[in-house]
Amino acid sequence: MKFSVLHTAHAQYRFAVTVDGQHRTIDGVPTLTEALQLSLAELKDASTQGLHQIQGELAPPISPEVELWGAGVTYLRSRDARKEESGVPDVYQLVYEADRPEIFFKSTGVRTRGADDAIGIRYDSEASVPEPEVAIYINKHREIIGYAICNDVTARTIEGENPLYLSQAKIYIGSTSLGPDITPAWLVPPAKEMAIKAKIVRGKTTPWEAETSFGMLNRTLEDLVDYLFRCQDFPYGVILSTGTGIVPPLDVSLLAGDIVEISVAGVGTLSNIVEVIPEKRK
Repeated sequence: MKFSVLHTAHAQYRFAVTVDGQHRTIDGVPTLTEALQLSLAELKDASTQGLHQIQGELAPPISPEVELWGAGVTYLRSRDARKEESGVPDVYQLVYEADRPEIFFKSTGVRTRGADDAIGIRYDSEASVPEPEVAIYINKHREIIGYAICNDVTARTIEGENPLYLSQAKIYIGSTSLGPDITPAWLVPPAKEMAIKAKIVRGKTTPWEAETSFGMLNRTLEDLVDYLFRCQDFPYGVILSTGTGIVPPLDVSLLAGDIVEISVAGVGTLSNIVEVIPEKRK
């Protein structure tokens, strides 16, 4: 069973339970926003009753009211990669070892792409890379209700110039893909069994592929959620991408036409083609 967001024939985005390719709506839970108002126990109970079949196309699992945030330097490999590309590497070492994690705003629904959509690389960044991550869905009660895959695309050149350019490197059109759907929290395997694999496919070649495990995360999910909610209010719930444990080496960069494929055991596979985002969009 999965939770999905569907684009229906009436141009609506409906929250659905998906089993064996069949989509069903839940009474009283028309959107992801409403789903994130429920407690974990209430959502689990609702997902088994009051279901009605619906047709629609899979959309990015996010809604207009729900924000997507990111956590950084949460794996050893992420710390090392940031140090390699940065002119001020000590800040990443300090964050990796500190009690307080790096947490930043990443995306909204209008900037987020779903499965098989095109993700973007900035025209003014010489190098850009995918960052394969596990995203957690947190309801307004601060409970994790589900998991998805996030590609936190990053303009490596821009972030490497100065850490203060993080927002420009991370937040732009098509800089996030999310999906393909949401695996309920009670159905995901233990973290150590959640292998994360990623690759870049370029024509008939694979210039980069790597693998890690969600169990290698240097932070607990409870700790990340605690810091995310400090002095913050998420009345519609929130999505947190938990950081990457696999980053391409410095000699690898995304090109237009590449396909990025990320798979997480027990969650699914997210695939996107790459396009260049110009200075001005038509």
